[in-house]
Amino acid sequence: MTAAATIRAYYDAFNAGDMDRFLALLTDDVAHDINQGARQTGKDAFAKFMDHMNRCYREELTDMVVMVNEDGTRGAAEFTVNGTYLATDDGLPEANGQTYRLPAGAFFEIRDGKVARISNYYSLPDWVAQVGG
Repeated sequence: MTAAATIRAYYDAFNAGDMDRFLALLTDDVAHDINQGARQTGKDAFAKFMDHMNRCYREELTDMVVMVNEDGTRGAAEFTVNGTYLATDDGLPEANGQTYRLPAGAFFEIRDGKVARISNYYSLPDWVAQVGG
């Protein structure tokens, strides 16, 4: 699978809510740089992060643009996050079903057709303003 196809498959699985397919696209030692947070390493840590996210948020990513380098080892995606805040997340405003729409992006390292690193970026202050914080 090409790097662009891997990134598209990753986001297709995310949008479908298919966590088994989503996690299967990660290397076992995946590095996950959380927006404005720490780096977590490993597929198990990523799965726990996604369990938490799926409990607190329902999101669909649209307006997807995928870019890759010539040798297929790195890529980037720009997209719009369309979400609903379902359950209050630690240290953030109280959830009551607020909706939000954010521009976002991610950078990838691809190894053997799988995601070896993903670094996500969006404006947390914009999100907080949209949910009434």
